[in-house]
Amino acid sequence: MAQPPIRADLGRPETPEERAERKAQNSRNYRESKTPNNLVIALVASLAVVLFLVLVVVRPTPAPADPIDYVAVAAEAQPGVSTTLITPALPPEWRANDAKLTAARGDSFLWYIGFVTPKNQFLALEQGIDAEAGWREDFLGRASPTGQVTIEGIDWDVYDQRETDDPGNFAYSLATSVAGTEYLVHGTASDNEFALFASALSAEITTPEG
Repeated sequence: MAQPPIRADLGRPETPEERAERKAQNSRNYRESKTPNNLVIALVASLAVVLFLVLVVVRPTPAPADPIDYVAVAAEAQPGVSTTLITPALPPEWRANDAKLTAARGDSFLWYIGFVTPKNQFLALEQGIDAEAGWREDFLGRASPTGQVTIEGIDWDVYDQRETDDPGNFAYSLATSVAGTEYLVHGTASDNEFALFASALSAEITTPEG
């Protein structure tokens, strides 16, 4: 009959009780070691699922907001002022995202239309009605004209601030005053888009009111 092996740490064969206790302790050690391992594995698996959903699952692109009918807004606001509110006729690729008439300093009013251009740039019209002195400075600060351009018979002062630090929505501006009304066109659009927009304004600016 084979003799039981001698345990080196005991210098003799282990008793049945010692063998049972050793196996029980090994089982406890195994279960305790598995608990943190399982937690780590579960956490990694959860993160992998989240990453997959973020990177792979197709998310629908929100539809752009409907354009503002600035002509209708102007018609509704017109009874509040005696000066004609400018509503430039533009190609359908131009989308208005805001239009409003607000009271400004003193007895003046401000008619504003904001546009997204066909090249996905910003361009806005500010029409100052009965504007007080310093009206341009309210928008342009201490900027000085960098030139002048004539578009469809209207002389515009040019304010090109594209090379300055953080010009915001006044990277490029055109300003003029006609019959006591101030007009300021500004934004991030290209020269061609500014020229097209100013041309669309010119007919309404030069048309006598009445």
